[in-house]
Amino acid sequence: MKILMPQLGETVTEGTIVAWHRRDGDAVAADDVLFEIETDKVATEVPSPTAGVLRILVPAGETVAVGVALAEIEEQGAKASAPQDNMSTPSAAAATPAGLALNAQGENTPKARRWSSLPKRDSHGRPLSPAVRRIVREQRIDTTGIAGTGRDGRVRKRDLLTTGASVPTSHVVPFNRLRKRTAEHMVMSKARSPHVLQAIEVDFQQVAAARESAQASWRARRGQGLSFLPFLAYAVCRAIKEFPIINASVEGESLHVHPHVNLAIAVDLAFEGLLAPVIHRADALSVGELAVRLLDLTSRARNGKLNPDDMKGGTYTLSNSGTFGTLITAPIINQPQVAILSMDGIRKRPVVIESAAGDAIAIRPVGILAQSFDHRAMDGAYSAAYLAALKRTIETTDWSKALAV
Repeated sequence: MKILMPQLGETVTEGTIVAWHRRDGDAVAADDVLFEIETDKVATEVPSPTAGVLRILVPAGETVAVGVALAEIEEQGAKASAPQDNMSTPSAAAATPAGLALNAQGENTPKARRWSSLPKRDSHGRPLSPAVRRIVREQRIDTTGIAGTGRDGRVRKRDLLTTGASVPTSHVVPFNRLRKRTAEHMVMSKARSPHVLQAIEVDFQQVAAARESAQASWRARRGQGLSFLPFLAYAVCRAIKEFPIINASVEGESLHVHPHVNLAIAVDLAFEGLLAPVIHRADALSVGELAVRLLDLTSRARNGKLNPDDMKGGTYTLSNSGTFGTLITAPIINQPQVAILSMDGIRKRPVVIESAAGDAIAIRPVGILAQSFDHRAMDGAYSAAYLAALKRTIETTDWSKALAV
């Protein structure tokens, strides 16, 4: 059985093998983790679909196209041969000069020479990703005293950058694949869509009250606190029902208005990159269900456990910088969507409360919601009306009922 490079996202065309977790010739069981890959969308581990003997076809460090065979699993009682160096393949050893490997098309490539010159593990035996290996080589960094914050204590790029004793005062930090692809996607989006920013101030008093009331029981059941984000996600889905063009994609000279809200959530990966996994059919979920999905997606994104479907089909995106106390953010549209919403910091502020008895000043939790929209798809009046509906939904919903799972 051939193990192919998976497509982890609709626009992904290639991926890099970060590390093999099994050696060539090893006997593996179904669901054993075989290797770790990194694309412009996600980093994840790939398990074995069956039991058998592993034959590695592409070494760690190589970047290959989606659909290329990376390994084979010999089934039906195949015997394991003596383990070989996982940075070479049986066919490459016999058919190519020293220092070269065969790529997926059988061509000699100098890339293997480049990767073979880098340390594959740190001084503690922990595997290093391609981005970290480049920095270690180029900056001549000693990893002996660096405490890794990655999985199983692995050293990450941010660990190198925050270790003053090991990193020179002035240094060059190469973009990793995720950062490069994020940069390309952002530049493309700004060039393609005429971005317009609109923002609205929202009183989160009703949300804060429901959140506070449910916080203790929620934390006891889920092990984590209840944030403002699932409440916003729920309100977004309600407001989009009134203004469906917000939930659309530009296709040529037409607008594809989607029947369901597939909500993409921007997730920061410890400052090393950004992913936007998707909650499919978010418009059918309660606040509690959205909170559960958000926790799951965020956790799996940061631990490299997302699957291809998690990255597909987003129709509208939420970005949350509020945890850092930001005032207002102008987000970049996640193509081919036509709008993206940023939730910034929610702070207590004095506000004027209007009533039949007259005006009064009260202390309320207030935040700014900022939407960037594609001026090809809609005009400012439509976007502003949507934001007004979103504000009304947040401020007037009976959140105790909407929170039920």
